[in-house]
Amino acid sequence: MNKIFHDTGKSKLTALLGCCLFFGLLLPACENSQEELAALSKTRIAVEEAKSIESYLSQGGKMKAKLTAPVMNRYQADSPYIEFPRSLHVDFYNDSLQVQSELFSKYGRYRETEQKVFLRDSVLVFNNRKDTLKCEELWWDQNKEMFYTDKDVEIHQPDKIIYGKGLEADQSFNWYLIKQITGQVMVPKGGFGPATSVDSTGSTAVDSTTDRALPASRPAPAAPVPPARRDSLQIKQQ
Repeated sequence: MNKIFHDTGKSKLTALLGCCLFFGLLLPACENSQEELAALSKTRIAVEEAKSIESYLSQGGKMKAKLTAPVMNRYQADSPYIEFPRSLHVDFYNDSLQVQSELFSKYGRYRETEQKVFLRDSVLVFNNRKDTLKCEELWWDQNKEMFYTDKDVEIHQPDKIIYGKGLEADQSFNWYLIKQITGQVMVPKGGFGPATSVDSTGSTAVDSTTDRALPASRPAPAAPVPPARRDSLQIKQQ
């Protein structure tokens, strides 16, 4: 399985500590503490910088995604990683090379040995069905082709907003699982309606063919019967 990143931007490798400094440390007149030597050793990490990045991800011999970013820094440490300090955008493709979903984040860090991307700050994932995930932290596991987080999430749909904690989803955002529902707000065409009360362990099932909430149990004549409890919300879109 081939992974990112094949860079097409211009790169520049910067060696932060030169030979003069190295030989200077060997002079008898130069005495350094252990703390100073440790600090100097950390600055030896080489940094490769690239701008106007356009990279491609292939999985199983097929192109699955295109990543663009204004700046990319590659750190050649013991555990090498790539950092996107000024935002990144990813388009995910289906087998026909049509965009199925998109991802945006203000910050990203790719762990090369683990093949995982940590996304932070104003993370957005949305698909062609107008489902949008909003959260502050998200992991993208390229081996499993999945997103996951244990932080607060929001799922925005044309007629509702679902609030929860913890989520798993495929990278095409065709399905997602909210681990704990904390609330829901209906959004009719005429504007926002009253919030639906959901306790911390409740859940809401959604029909993926209509993107509408499934009806609860039939109400009794005197008062409506509350919907049955579930532990999670899973949505799969065909």
